[in-house]
Amino acid sequence: MSPRRNRPNGTGSSGPSAEDDRSGRYGGWQSTESWRGEEWSVRHVAGASTHGKAYRCPGCDQLIPDGVPHVVAWPEHAGVDDRRHWHKACWNAKDRRTTRVQRSRNAPRF
Repeated sequence: MSPRRNRPNGTGSSGPSAEDDRSGRYGGWQSTESWRGEEWSVRHVAGASTHGKAYRCPGCDQLIPDGVPHVVAWPEHAGVDDRRHWHKACWNAKDRRTTRVQRSRNAPRF
């Protein structure tokens, strides 16, 4: 028996576009915002729709636990692999943060 594929066949290096993900699994409402000279798709996610997953916020480098409302953002012309899950406050403060979060020496990398 051959192992199952974890990723769907898609075009391009980053797979199918995030717009092609019409499964509705994130819920919430979606908008477009401009950041760093790019257009970003921003989807607000209700905490109940995370299905047991925890994500790491790129703004503060902390975990977003299961069940916490948050934001999913990705460059508008990018693939689904470029989606990132942010705390709502971190997304709103993204312009006031430094570009590189410094971890302590013993912090795990995820």
